[in-house]
Amino acid sequence: MYLKNIEVHGFKSFAQKINFEFHNGITGIVGPNGSGKSNVADAVRWVLGEQSAKQLRGGNMQDVIFSGTELRKPLSYASVAITLDNSDRKLGVDFAEVTITRRLYRSGESEYLMNGSPCRLRDIHELFYDTGIGKEGYSIIGQGQIDKILSGKPEDRRELFDEAAGIVKFKRRKNQTLKKLEEERQNLVRVTDILSELTKQLGPLERQSETARIYLSKRETLKDLDVNLFLMQYEEMGTQLQDLQGKYQLAEENLKENQERYDQIGVQYAQLETELDDLEQKISSLRDQTQQDAIRKQQLEGQIQVLEQQIESGKQNEQHYTNRLAVIDEELEKRSESAENIREERSMIRLQLQNVRKRLRTEEEHLQDILAAVEDCTNAIEEGKQEIMDILNSRANTKGKAQRYDTMMEQFRIRQAEINQRLLSLKTEEKERQTVKERTQRDFDAISSEIERLQKKNRGLEQELTQISGDMKDANARLQDKQSTYHRTVSRLEALRNMTERYDGYGNSIRKVMEQKDRARGIHGVVADLIHVMKDYEIAIETALGGSIQNIVTDNEQTAKQMIEFLKRNKFGRATFLPLSSISNKGGFGQEKALSEPGVIGVASSLVEVEPKYKVLAEYLLGRVLVVDNIDHAIAIARKYHQSIRMVTVEGESISPGGSMTGGAFKNNSNLLGRRREIEELEKETDAASKELEHIEQEIESLRTRRNNIRDQIAANQDMLQRRYVEQNTVRMNLAQLADKEKEIQEGYASIGTDQEEL
Repeated sequence: MYLKNIEVHGFKSFAQKINFEFHNGITGIVGPNGSGKSNVADAVRWVLGEQSAKQLRGGNMQDVIFSGTELRKPLSYASVAITLDNSDRKLGVDFAEVTITRRLYRSGESEYLMNGSPCRLRDIHELFYDTGIGKEGYSIIGQGQIDKILSGKPEDRRELFDEAAGIVKFKRRKNQTLKKLEEERQNLVRVTDILSELTKQLGPLERQSETARIYLSKRETLKDLDVNLFLMQYEEMGTQLQDLQGKYQLAEENLKENQERYDQIGVQYAQLETELDDLEQKISSLRDQTQQDAIRKQQLEGQIQVLEQQIESGKQNEQHYTNRLAVIDEELEKRSESAENIREERSMIRLQLQNVRKRLRTEEEHLQDILAAVEDCTNAIEEGKQEIMDILNSRANTKGKAQRYDTMMEQFRIRQAEINQRLLSLKTEEKERQTVKERTQRDFDAISSEIERLQKKNRGLEQELTQISGDMKDANARLQDKQSTYHRTVSRLEALRNMTERYDGYGNSIRKVMEQKDRARGIHGVVADLIHVMKDYEIAIETALGGSIQNIVTDNEQTAKQMIEFLKRNKFGRATFLPLSSISNKGGFGQEKALSEPGVIGVASSLVEVEPKYKVLAEYLLGRVLVVDNIDHAIAIARKYHQSIRMVTVEGESISPGGSMTGGAFKNNSNLLGRRREIEELEKETDAASKELEHIEQEIESLRTRRNNIRDQIAANQDMLQRRYVEQNTVRMNLAQLADKEKEIQEGYASIGTDQEEL
C-alpha cells in the first residue's frame, strides 16, 4: 500500500486543480520557500479528517478555502482527494485503489467521499486504524512533533506504539464494547429497581382491585335499593299530599274569610283616616284664622294707641273725636263678641279631635287582634301538618321494623352456623401463617445481616478507594510537577550542551578554531573550559580573567602559529593563543601582606580548580589578582598599597594598578565560566529527577493496581448486594403479605366478635 496521487482544488494557495502523481522512485516534494510544500502536507492531514484549524495554520476552517488575489476571484469551496494503492488489501475494503475525498463550502457544509460514495468521518478513521496513516498517525510528522513525542507523556507515546503494533482498532472496539456493557449494566440496575418497586406495589394493588370490585358490586345493589326506596317514599308522599291538599283547602277558605274581614276593616280604617284628615284640615284653617284675628287685634290696639295720642294732641276737635270714639267703641264690642265665638268654636273642634283619636286607637287595637288571630290560625295549620307527617312516618317505620325483625329472626341461626365455621377456618389459617411467618422472618434477618455486612465492607472499600484516589491524585500532581521540572531541566541541559558544543557566546574566530580541535591535536580548549570555580566566585573570576576567558590554550607555539595561519587564510578574524610551553608565572603575587587585610578572600588562582598541567596557566592568568569581598575593602587596600595591586570583588567590581576602577550592573548573559558547573549540576538534578519520576511512577502503578483490585471487589460486592436486595425485597413482600393476611385474620376475628354481639 502506497500513495499514488493527491488531487487538490481550491485548498489554500492551490487555486487551480493540481494533481500530484507519485510514481515509483518519488520520495519527496522540494521547492523554494513559499512555494506551497507545507500546504501539501496540510492537504493530506485535512483530507484524513483533521478538525483543528490551528493544526492547519489557520484561524477557522474556512481559511483553508482559496481567498483570492488581485487578479483571481476567491473560490467557493475547497476539495482534496487522496488515492492509495490497496492491491495488498491492507485497507479493509474490497478495492484495488481507495480514493478519499473531502470538500468544504464557504456556507459551512462539508462532505466526505470514499471512492465517490458519501461516507462518515468515522468510517474514514476506522479505515485507517492500525495503518499509521490517520491524522494522528506516525506517518505524518510535523515540525516539533519528534520533540513533543520524546518529551510527552508515556500515555501519548503509547498511542503511537499501539498504532504501530496494529492494535488500535481492537482497543477502540474494546473501549466501545466496555462502554456499551457499562450502559447495559446501568440499565439492568434500573430495570431491577423498577421491578422491585412494581413487585412491592403488586400486593396492595391486588387488594385495592378486590376492594374496588366489591365496591362496584355493592354500589349497584345500593342503587337498586335507593330506587325502590324512592318509589316507596314517592307513594307515601302522594298519599300525604292528598291529605295535605284537603287541609290546605280548609285553611284557604278560613284565610279567605279572614281576608274579607280584613278588607272591611281596612275600608273602615281608610274612612276614619279620611275623616281625620278633614278634621286636621279644619283645625289647621281655624288655627290660621285665629292667628289672623290675633294679628288684627294687635293692629286695632295699635290704632287705639294712635287715636289716644290724637285725642291728647287734638283736644280742639274733641267733638269730632268723641263721635269717632263712640263708633270705635261699638266696633270694639263687635270684635270682642266675634273673638268669643271663635274661642267657643275652637273648644268644640278640640273635643271632636279627641273623639276621633279615641275611635282611631280602638280600630287599631281591633286590627291587631285580627292579625294575631290570623297568625294563630297559620301556626295551628303548620302544627297540624307536622303532626300528620309524624304520625305517617311512625306508622311506616313500625311496619318496616316488624317485617325486618321477622326476616332477621329467620336468618340468625344460619349466620350463627356460618360464624362458627369461619372461626374454625381462621384459627387453622392463623396457625399455618404463624409458622410461615417465623420461617420467613428468619430468612429476612439472615439476608439483612448479610446485606449489612456487605454494605459495611463496601463502605470500608470505598473509603480505602477514596484514600487511594486522593493518593493517586497527589502522586499524579507530583508526577506532573516532577515531569515539568525534569523536562525543563533536560531542556536547559541540552541547550547548555549545545551551546557548549557550538561555543555560543564566543567570537566567530574562536568557534572556527575550536572546530579544528579534532584535526589539530595541540589545541586544549578555551580558558573557560579548563578552569573550574565555585558559583560564589564565578563573577569575580570572570571579571579577573576579562578578555582572557576566551583565549585558546595550545601545547606550544607551533600549534598557535598554525591556527593563526588558518584564521588569516580564511579571513575568520583574530584570536589570542596561550601556548603552555611558553607561558610562565613571572614571580607570582608579590604583596603577601595584603592577604591578611580585612575583606581579602584570597588570590584568584587559589580559588579555582584546574588540572595539574594547567596550574601554570591559572597562575599566569590569575596569580596576581586579589579577590575581595566588597568595594570598600578593595578601596582601603588600594590606598594602603599605593594602587599597586589588581583587585576584583565578589560582585564584579575591579580596581587596576594605578587606581582605575570598573564597576556597575554586571550583565553577562553568556556565563562562559559557569556553563560547565551548571551542566554538572543539571546532570545531577536530571539523574535525581529521573529516579524520583521512576519512583513516583512505580508508586502510581502500585496505587492503580490496588485501586483496580478494590474496584473489582466493590463490583463483586455490588453484584452480591444486588442479588441480596432482590432476595430481601422478595422476603419483605412475603412478610408484608403475611402481615396483611394476619391483619385480615384479626379483622376476621373482630368481625366474628361483632357479628356474635349483634346476634
